[in-house]
Amino acid sequence: MNVKFFSYIVKRVLLAFVTVIAVITITFFAMQAIPGGPFTSEKSVSADTLALLEAQYGLDKPLFIQYLNYLKGALVWNFGPSIKQTGRYVSDIIFTDFKISGIIGLIALIIATTFGIFFGSIAATRQNHWDDRVIMVLSTACIALPSFIIATVFLLVFCVQLNVLPIGSTSIGGYVLPTLTLSLYPMAYITRLTRSSTLDVLNQDYIKMARAKGLPNYKVLFKHALRNSLTPVITYIGPEFAYIITGSLVVEKIFAIPGLGNDFVGSISNRDYPMIMGTTIFLTDIMVIMLLVSDILYKVADPKVDFD
Repeated sequence: MNVKFFSYIVKRVLLAFVTVIAVITITFFAMQAIPGGPFTSEKSVSADTLALLEAQYGLDKPLFIQYLNYLKGALVWNFGPSIKQTGRYVSDIIFTDFKISGIIGLIALIIATTFGIFFGSIAATRQNHWDDRVIMVLSTACIALPSFIIATVFLLVFCVQLNVLPIGSTSIGGYVLPTLTLSLYPMAYITRLTRSSTLDVLNQDYIKMARAKGLPNYKVLFKHALRNSLTPVITYIGPEFAYIITGSLVVEKIFAIPGLGNDFVGSISNRDYPMIMGTTIFLTDIMVIMLLVSDILYKVADPKVDFD
């Protein structure tokens, strides 16, 4: 690892740290600006009981002291106790439930990336043919349709009408529809991205030279064209995984999957402020980490990239 590359990584890590601090600050004060409080929905709460509850969760302290205490805990991933899930800490809930969300997200990432590159390569090599047009029409449709609409259609067709897949199950069958739903948009985007970048590469002189030497089309594509055309795809992998994880918050609720999304959506309606803030910061951390990984992979894939 050269000095310039190491310096770049250090700068990116410092920028990531500042970003996380900013998100913690914005999230904290945004929660404070919401009318009412976490105990507003409680029935017949007396002033004395409310004062005891606020003291228990540290809400009776001055706002700046609350912020400093929360910032200190959030930096070590201690988001405090959940207000609605008595006896459980937010960090424990997140790590427990994210095991399910992470499995669904990882499988969706693999499916989206693999098939996106495959279909994009076919579309590029078959430009203006019927299969290229079919792939482009389907990818446009997948990009245009929101994931919650696709999830609802899948639920009605496969779980209600045909009754071939379970709802709210952590078995393999229960993962099929959520995973497929979350993979469609990024797969369609990667398909179009791969097609566009591959078409640019296929018009380069070194590709024409390889064809002039009599190399088969599959060797030209996989040995010479794809490595250079996949650079834009690599930069998208980080945001892609973050999109899948954040998208799973709604999709898991629709399919009744007991993952992080189910608890997060429930915490909004229950005014569980520590859970809302903890999940938001956790997802931000994932986004920042994946963007950093994407930048490093970008450098590995294309050594000509200059980080000055």
